[in-house]
Amino acid sequence: MRKISQALVLAGVVTLPALLSTPSAVAADAAASPHTVTANVNLVSEYRFRGIDQTWGKPALQGGADYSHAAGWYAGLWGSNVSSNSYPGGSLELDYYAGYNGKFSDDFGWTVGGYGYYYPGANFNKAATPGADQSFDNFEVNAGLSWKWISYKLSYATTDYFGANTSTGYTSGTKGTLYHDVSVNYPLADDLTLGFHVGRTDVKADYIAAAGNVSPDYTDYKLSIAKTFKDGWNISAAYVKSSNDTFFKNTASFATTETRDLNKGVLVLQAGRTF
Repeated sequence: MRKISQALVLAGVVTLPALLSTPSAVAADAAASPHTVTANVNLVSEYRFRGIDQTWGKPALQGGADYSHAAGWYAGLWGSNVSSNSYPGGSLELDYYAGYNGKFSDDFGWTVGGYGYYYPGANFNKAATPGADQSFDNFEVNAGLSWKWISYKLSYATTDYFGANTSTGYTSGTKGTLYHDVSVNYPLADDLTLGFHVGRTDVKADYIAAAGNVSPDYTDYKLSIAKTFKDGWNISAAYVKSSNDTFFKNTASFATTETRDLNKGVLVLQAGRTF
């Protein structure tokens, strides 16, 4: 990140005031760099994505890196282990994202961006009973608004939603699937935040089952409390649950003969650090 700052300085012409700058002035300029890079690592008791179990009740080690610019631009990478029961042939999720955060005023903000999900090695054709040659990778664009500690974001899938299409048992392709995210993060204190989230997934197809087509649409909920400490340490506890037992209850594993209620309510514990 320092090379970026130096490149911006060297791109200009050295003037007399610059030659006369004192060491303290140079230090102040460096401290005011518009570039910020952070990293994070977290351990969670269970990985839930939009309310749905990704690790079949097992813990997950997660981490990422983020870049942001004072003008509002941001980009990042993030990863987590996942279960081969849900992603046959794979055990890792890698996410990549970028966008822009703007504001209308100190209280009102907006955001636009893109978010990609990549599952190395995972494919429906690697299931215990092989299916179509279809990956689980997905990409979405998103836009949102916020007011103080309340936000709304809409995500739109530009690909088939995590591989859901006619070749994997659905009535049609699922490009255009929507995810509505309403979140409240209320500061109880400088280091303590109470959170509430409700999300809605609207999939653009039904799943074809022996007893008839089943809608995979569902609503997920989360109630959380999070605390930060000095040196970037943080912990949280959240109760997470999702609807649609018809689709998610007794979900069959792709890799074994196991089944699991992927949407059941659970307490998710987290501990981590931001650098």
